[in-house]
Amino acid sequence: MIKKVLKVLAIVVIAALVVIQFFVVDKTNPPVNAAETMESAITVPDNVKKVLDRSCADCHSHKTVYPWYSHIQPSAWFLKGHIDDARKELNFSTFGTYTLKKKAHKLEEVCEQIEKKEMPLPSYLWIHGEAALTADEGKLLCDWAKAEKAKLDAQIALEPPK
Repeated sequence: MIKKVLKVLAIVVIAALVVIQFFVVDKTNPPVNAAETMESAITVPDNVKKVLDRSCADCHSHKTVYPWYSHIQPSAWFLKGHIDDARKELNFSTFGTYTLKKKAHKLEEVCEQIEKKEMPLPSYLWIHGEAALTADEGKLLCDWAKAEKAKLDAQIALEPPK
């Protein structure tokens, strides 16, 4: 009896996995407007850009390169949700559209997330070990983010009160 139930359950699970493969996730990246990017809004030195591109841009920009497992459900849904959430939190492709205060706050969060080892996500690093930040790279990004935040804070201080 138990074997029969397990066999039926296995067939149902396999059938469900096959069926969900037909529900494809849209993996189209939105177009990038160069006038709205982070590079258009603040100074991003080449060494910083290199680290951001390798460790952050797949989720935090409109330049996502979807890996092989993005074609398999349910991992594609999980991945798409992570990318959508990441882009809402910080998007290098639309950073130039943020207010000065939001830009400054996002740069502050960049350093906080790196210092707490919350970014890149540990789950991302399981498969993308090359995205891991060395201590020197983490310091480079934090120093850069703090310097750019200071420039933005100076601009904010010059804004007339609302």
